[in-house]
Amino acid sequence: MSFEQPSNEQVETLLRGALGKKIAVVGDAMLDGYIIGRIDRISPEAPVPVLEVEKEDWKLGGAANVAQCLVALGCDVRMCCITGDDPDGRLFADELKNLTIDPVGVIADASRPTTRKTRVIAKQQQVVRLDHEVTHEPAAGIEKKLITQVKAAAKWADAVILSDYDKGVLTERVCQAVIEAAKGVGEIGVPVLVDPKVRPWAKYKGATVLKPNRKETEQYVGFAITNDVTAEEAAKQLAKKLKAQSVLVTRGSAGMSLLAGKGKAQGLTTFKAEQHEVFDVTGAGDVVISVLAALLAAGADTGTATWLANVAAGIKVQKFGAATVTGQEILDAIDSQTTAVARELDYERKVMTLKEAAAFAKKMQKQGKKVVFTNGCFDILHLGHVTYLEKSRRTGDAMIVGINTDDSVKRLKGPGRPVQKEHDRARIIASQACVDGVVLFDEDTPYDLIKSVNPDILTKGADYKRKEDIVGWDIVEKNGGSIQRIELVEGKSTTNLIEKSKE
Repeated sequence: MSFEQPSNEQVETLLRGALGKKIAVVGDAMLDGYIIGRIDRISPEAPVPVLEVEKEDWKLGGAANVAQCLVALGCDVRMCCITGDDPDGRLFADELKNLTIDPVGVIADASRPTTRKTRVIAKQQQVVRLDHEVTHEPAAGIEKKLITQVKAAAKWADAVILSDYDKGVLTERVCQAVIEAAKGVGEIGVPVLVDPKVRPWAKYKGATVLKPNRKETEQYVGFAITNDVTAEEAAKQLAKKLKAQSVLVTRGSAGMSLLAGKGKAQGLTTFKAEQHEVFDVTGAGDVVISVLAALLAAGADTGTATWLANVAAGIKVQKFGAATVTGQEILDAIDSQTTAVARELDYERKVMTLKEAAAFAKKMQKQGKKVVFTNGCFDILHLGHVTYLEKSRRTGDAMIVGINTDDSVKRLKGPGRPVQKEHDRARIIASQACVDGVVLFDEDTPYDLIKSVNPDILTKGADYKRKEDIVGWDIVEKNGGSIQRIELVEGKSTTNLIEKSKE
């Protein structure tokens, strides 16, 4: 499946379109606790470290972390889950209220505790985790209440997420109730996205997007995913057996592989992992599924939504804990990537053929801009060169630089030159901000090149006392242009640098 990266403007429109979209999150919600402090000594009671507690934080976790990720993207969120009828359950409800997450689908069950995972952290290093939980399926009466709520949520939502953390809430009856209710909304239904956990996965049959990780997928299909070929085969098996429209396999450092499309149009696209220093992967999957749901609800195709989710995952892994990612952060990250790519492409674009240079000059002149031309070997770029180029550029609006090829330099300077190959010299000159185009020429002089470019201004060093000694002066003046002689930086030359390096 081919993928064409959208423009920054299209991304901004999609992210803006996600604002206010209604997303229902169904699954295993919990509280994430963080007890943070420092360890400076060993306990006298036992050979264990003593944590001096400095701060305690309680945040929404599990499926509820998906909900708060959606809030960060500006979505309208409804939570459907089971908590205990206990102090942790009330704290959970308060956190939902603080984030304006609709709690109508939260069912309190007096027979089970609210799932809580408490992480003890010293100097940003997790020391131990304490889990309070039960993982059995809910009683029939509680499950029935939850099913009533998830059906209503599916009819209310623009997209639904099933977030499975293997705590017993997502039974087959609950999952199928969501999927069937979602299919019945409008003419085409609303998308149901699944972040699965343990097998069997038959309960997810009919979902729109299935998002397992590599390990989970390997366990299901029974073979290792080592490349795109095996990733595609595994995804196809999942899609066929579970009747999923799309399968997204997250592969850690290998990126994400999306299987989408139908029939002959079905194919795999792999999105490479964003190259960042990985600080903490906790909650990265929640960020991915939340961005996917928000963007699909906003009308994005699955490929674009996956690409943006991949960008968001790259942002998340640079943050500590189950952190969220905002739309603005995604835009900023894409802007940074685009700038870097554009800068790289800019160098390539600046190195032109004679025909391209002539067309570029003509285009600038049609816009009323004056085109400057200069030339040289530029064997070892030094201060004299840079200053000369900057001064030349100031005489007009755009500048094309002619550079002698290696053969041309040898004829002019002797067999020991050039020191650097022609394409290296062209690339270095193209990297200068004052240069708009670079053309290699093989002749001893740039006369034919100047004739093709037809510049408005021709510059050379002030050591040329007579304009008649400057190659191409006649072409430029005949067409109403001018010759500009640029003062050189005294004592700066390639020959001097080469001699000094020999010493």
